[in-house]
Amino acid sequence: HGGNQAKEAVVSTQSTGEREAKAYIDPAKSTEEKNKGNELFKQGKYADAIPFYTEAIKRNPQDHVPHSNRAACYTKLMEFGLAMEDCNKCIELNPGFIKGYLRKAALLKIDKPTEAKSVYERALEIDPKNAEAQQGYQHCVNQMRNLSPEERAKNAMMDPEIQQILKDPAMQVILEQMQKDPTAAQEHLKNPQVAEKFQKLVQSGIVSIR
Repeated sequence: HGGNQAKEAVVSTQSTGEREAKAYIDPAKSTEEKNKGNELFKQGKYADAIPFYTEAIKRNPQDHVPHSNRAACYTKLMEFGLAMEDCNKCIELNPGFIKGYLRKAALLKIDKPTEAKSVYERALEIDPKNAEAQQGYQHCVNQMRNLSPEERAKNAMMDPEIQQILKDPAMQVILEQMQKDPTAAQEHLKNPQVAEKFQKLVQSGIVSIR
């Protein structure tokens, strides 16, 4: 009997917590807090702006913008891990918001140009004329050219897209055949999907053409 009461108490506190979180949602207040954060950001007070963006997120958890703005603060403060979490959350909440990709790519291009290049590609799908995405993409391409073949391949192995291509059983068979018989390559590359994947592996330095 006592156990049941305890269970009921646990259930009711959980739902109270959820109720409180829902009751706390107030988009107008969220915008107010976000604007306060923006003012501090403009003044270069990045650490001071963070609590306002955090409050804006609590007040409106579905709004992607405070995550993007807080990511900018964390980047300025060299808190790259926290910045990346916010970029990913921003993209999850609004996959069509280009700034989320640009901030994420800027974090990656420091030491992961192959991954950054993929994120810039995604940004360019949203807006092909975006200057920041175009420049970032070109920067990554140049950076990858300057790497030794070993470094390029090592870098590429961290790119989720490249990992996916290499895990594809059909691609594994094709690559094996190409190594044994270069003329087989011509046949396989007539398939546009195979050609596109193969091109990505060549660009990334995983596969070299002799």
